[in-house]
Amino acid sequence: MSEHKPSRKTKELSVDLRDRIVSRHKSGDGYRKISAALKVPMSTVTSVIHKWKKFETTRTHPRAGRPSKLTDLGRRALVREVTRNPMVTLSELQRSSVERGEPSRRTTISAAIHQSGLYGRVARRKPLLSKRHMAACLEFAKRQQKDSRTMRIKLLWSDETKIELFGVNARCHIWGKPGTIPTVKHGGGSIMLWRCFSAAGTRRLVRIKGKMTAAMYRDILDENLLQSALDLRLGRHFIFQQDNDHKHTAKISKEWLQDNSVNVLEWPSQSPDLNPIEHLWKDFKMFVHRRFPSNLMELERCCKEEWAKLAKDRCAKLVASYSKRLEAVIAAKGASTKY
Repeated sequence: MSEHKPSRKTKELSVDLRDRIVSRHKSGDGYRKISAALKVPMSTVTSVIHKWKKFETTRTHPRAGRPSKLTDLGRRALVREVTRNPMVTLSELQRSSVERGEPSRRTTISAAIHQSGLYGRVARRKPLLSKRHMAACLEFAKRQQKDSRTMRIKLLWSDETKIELFGVNARCHIWGKPGTIPTVKHGGGSIMLWRCFSAAGTRRLVRIKGKMTAAMYRDILDENLLQSALDLRLGRHFIFQQDNDHKHTAKISKEWLQDNSVNVLEWPSQSPDLNPIEHLWKDFKMFVHRRFPSNLMELERCCKEEWAKLAKDRCAKLVASYSKRLEAVIAAKGASTKY
């Protein structure tokens, strides 16, 4: 019976034994009876017979490369792990394979997962929205929709953002003959800016030196907010919009706003899609980079000049779109909260 045992090196049955399995199957023997008679696992008997039915042969087909060390059980375990946790890394999958007693190369694991139709892709960045965030944003949009016209007139929008010297995140298209296209600089540092605007136009733009703290934010408000509202003729009872950054909601920031009787719009977390200043920012950055500033001081000067030049009708149109943004949020988030 020793000649019937599979080789330890190849872990494959001999052709003679596979032929005998098929012969017994043709004679009417069941899988269990064949397994007992030939001392072969029933799973192996099943595999041999299925292969014979499919290819009409028990011979081994030519292989491209060495056989994989991963078993079918190991492959299924990998697919289950990837399905449960799409962010799992190849290194973590490799450790899992070692723990199961099937140490495999990263390329082997990757190929096994690809065979199941799963591929690595760069995830799109999006705000991390919990059900609580979506519900709060939906309620906010419904409340604001009722008096959005009044809000549009009185609102003073604000935000902070970073702008790179050479437009690290922007593509630059250049006309020229083959072999004469100049190189484009990238990097070179960046500056952080605070700015505000309303339907009446843009106002103060302030450069933030270093990492902004709550005390720095309070000073920016003290030096710029009330004067901006006055210049834009919003009246003393304007409404100030800011997001929920921890510097904005810090105690000293809240105290300054209360001491100066500033009405603050209660803003939901993770809601950049509601703020029209995001679209104004896109236009602004495009205009600045078209001037090709060569250093950070020049970048700051270009920013202040281009911010002041932004058309008032563009600001008015963006603020007027606020009601449509509210409607879109109600339609999108209202549908998502049902499930």
